[in-house]
Formats: sequence, C-alpha cells, structure tokens
Amino acid sequence: MAQQPRLDTTRLQKIAQAYWESAALMAAVELEIFTAIAHGHDTIAGVARAAGISARNAERLLTALTAMTLLERDGERFANAPDVQRFLVKDGERYAGPWILFTKPRWEAFGKLGDHLRRQQENHLGQYTEFTVDDARRYHAATYSIGMGAARLFSRSVDLSGRKLLLDLGGGSGAYSIVATRTFPGLKAVVLDLPPVAVVAAEYIAANDAADRVSTLPGDFTKTAFPQGVDVAVMASNLPQYEPALIRLVVGKAFAALVPGGEMHLIGETLHDDRRGPLSAALWGLNEAIQGSTGLAHTEGEVKGYLQGAGFADVIVHPFVPGVLSRIAGRKPG
Repeated sequence: MAQQPRLDTTRLQKIAQAYWESAALMAAVELEIFTAIAHGHDTIAGVARAAGISARNAERLLTALTAMTLLERDGERFANAPDVQRFLVKDGERYAGPWILFTKPRWEAFGKLGDHLRRQQENHLGQYTEFTVDDARRYHAATYSIGMGAARLFSRSVDLSGRKLLLDLGGGSGAYSIVATRTFPGLKAVVLDLPPVAVVAAEYIAANDAADRVSTLPGDFTKTAFPQGVDVAVMASNLPQYEPALIRLVVGKAFAALVPGGEMHLIGETLHDDRRGPLSAALWGLNEAIQGSTGLAHTEGEVKGYLQGAGFADVIVHPFVPGVLSRIAGRKPG
C-alpha cells in the first residue's frame, strides 16, 4: 500500500503570511521601485538612492520581490518581470499602480474580518450608501486604468456595429461607453450610476473628448427608470456587490428597456457552477462582508439564470479575463 504523504503546515503558513507578499508589492508601488529599475537604477544602491531608503532596506525588499518573481536578478543587477514592466512602471502607457493599491484602504478592516462576519446589519448598497463625489474620485482614480483595459477587451470581443444606444449600468468612470462609442461609429451611450459617481463619470467623459457620444444619467439602477430605445445593455465588474434578487430586478428592467433583438452583457467575477473557484470571485464575494452589503459571489450558471428568467434567449457564457471575469450575454427575442 502506498504510503500517505506526511502532512505539515507549509501550505497553511503560506496562506497565513500571504499578506506579507501583498505588503511588499504595495510598498514597491508606493516607493516606485519598479519605475526606478526601469530607469536604470537597477542595483541595490541605485534603488536605495531613488526610493530614499537605506541600502539595507533596499536589499530586503529587492530580495523579497525577486523571490516573488516580480523581479529578475542577474548578479548585482535587477530587472522587472515582463508584466511588472508593462503595468507597474509609473510613466508607462498601461500603468496600473493605483489599481494595485485599490484595496489597501481595506487592510485594517480585513484584519477584523471575523468581527465583520459576525455583523448582522447589511444593506443593498454597502459602502455606496454614503458615497460622496470625493469618494468617487478616489475610487475611479484607482480603477480607471484597469477599467479602460477591460473596456478595450470588451470592444474587441463584441461586435456592436450598427447598434445605436448602449446603456452602461453602474458604469463608473464610463470606460466601457467611452471605448465602445469610439470603436463603433454611430453608437451613443448613457452611463447610469449614483449621482456622485455620475459627476466623476462626466469628468472622464470630457477628458476623453466623448461628451458628444456619452451622457450620464444620475440615479440608482434599482429605482431609476431606464431610457428607451436601448439596443445594448452592459453591467460590468460589479456582480458580487449585489444579491441575486437585486440582479434579477436590474436584468428585468434592462430587458424591458431593450428593443427587440437587443443584447445584454453581464461581466463580472463569477464562480464555476461547482462553487469551488476561482479564488478571485470567491474573495470578491467575501469582500462584501467588509463593505456591509448583501452582495455575494454568483456562479456562471446562476447569472445565466438571471438572464433567462428575464426572457433573454441565446444566453452564453464567454471567457473574458480567465480566472477573473466572465461575460454572460443574452439577446431579447424579436
């Protein structure tokens, strides 16, 4: 009989200390370590000077980042890993540093996750109940770059040629609408989001010279009437923030607003139908305990059911960002 492998605590220790890796990555972004290395300050002494830290601390951090495979080492010189070079060099076109730091304000709250899980009082909007314009500016300063990347992927993945009006539900900065209307001539869009967010969306729309194509509709998509004549509806990257009943409500409203033949796309962090992963979707669902909302992670099958229950046909799950996001789409018959 084959001998069973000896159990130890290695795996459990790695998970328990995972926040050390998060801290190292976030500190490197804040200290602009990857930018310094990209600009030729690629030794311990060079990083120390560029970041304003001691050589000892530079050695400690660079050693950890190398072990995390974020840096590559050749003797005394360091180089950024390819994804780090593309997304974490501050003057790069695809800089995503703010997104890496997006969850840092929740650091202390996650340290008290057990207390949050004991909390009984929750609401539909969670953190957004008292959201201000300043909150929205901070939020979208962190999410805008990653949102634009997802928006470009959406417009490469979905052919909206001939479509006239896109309704962007909970559209945030308006990234999906900005890119889609730029990509598909004749398409206009409406970004429906909470009033403070709509103010910030208008700023991003103006900054992208899209005000002639994209407008905002301040409101709560669970209560505000949807515009008519819509032939595309998108709800992106906010699925775990809401409970099933609320998503069914919004999907039903979208179905009613769409013209026959119109399409809806739900894009978000979804679990596999066996609810065993992926981890990203599970953690975003867990995050809602911190936010105090009634949201949770949904499976791909459940999201298909929300669309089918509203009357959509030809509902299909499409891979979007593997292991992170799925795109579930359906068509209004007619």
